[in-house]
Amino acid sequence: MEHEVGAQELHPVVIMDTPPLLDDDLHWYKDAIIYELHIKAFCDGDGDGVGDFQGLLQKLDYLQDLGVTAIWLLPFYPSPLKDDGYDIADYYNINSSYGDISQFKHLLKEAHRRNLKVITELVLNHTSDQHAWFQRARRSPKGSDERNFYVWTDNPDQYKDVRIIFQDFEASNWTWDPVAEQYYWHRFFFHQPDLNYDNPKVQEEVFRIIDFWCKMGVDGFRLDAVPVSFRAGGYQWREPARNARIFEEAAKSYRFELPREGFWRKPICGRRTRRPISARGTSVI
Repeated sequence: MEHEVGAQELHPVVIMDTPPLLDDDLHWYKDAIIYELHIKAFCDGDGDGVGDFQGLLQKLDYLQDLGVTAIWLLPFYPSPLKDDGYDIADYYNINSSYGDISQFKHLLKEAHRRNLKVITELVLNHTSDQHAWFQRARRSPKGSDERNFYVWTDNPDQYKDVRIIFQDFEASNWTWDPVAEQYYWHRFFFHQPDLNYDNPKVQEEVFRIIDFWCKMGVDGFRLDAVPVSFRAGGYQWREPARNARIFEEAAKSYRFELPREGFWRKPICGRRTRRPISARGTSVI
């Protein structure tokens, strides 16, 4: 058959089944609308004058109506509250003024039912001096793994060139402990002793903390004070980009991604491997 003049021959269109550049389940944080809130200041559900998880539960529909896709919770752990909760006394529990673990689990369930992600704050650089780890460390022998959960010295002039962050409040990065009869290191306030990540037992404990909240259903973490969490070049702590890479190395073990601003997000709960966080030979994602 002859073609009519001016007619166009039609060819079948083949649609290739190509995977999307971004997986919504894996990369939800890239276009997330994140609402940051402090439990104690957001909504009081039981009328005692302090915000709590009960109050937040009452506001989930409101947050959803705003178009929020993720809730970022500031520290809600047991704490002396000398630094608004950033002085954590127990990583595995909830400040009783805000609620309890069962209420937090209920919050996760209800948030996820509304397609809301939940990000929690993890303060891994330091603890409260009231934490059981520090109380154990100060009473343990010098050089023991328990003492070395934190950073100690007999010489307060050691690393004297390291910048003091809160110069209006602290005269030194070292504070004398009369029980331990040594000085302990703190980049922030004296009541927030720094954890010693050169101790593999500290790294293991941090992994356990992450496991605990992952298995409960937390979707991601905001990591506080990452630039000062690892020592570099004789306790200089002057390589924030390097320290971020070290946390990225840890994130690999959990199938996390450390995209920016100290956030970890969790596409899949649990880790495939357990590897120590190394200050040397760190690979970059």
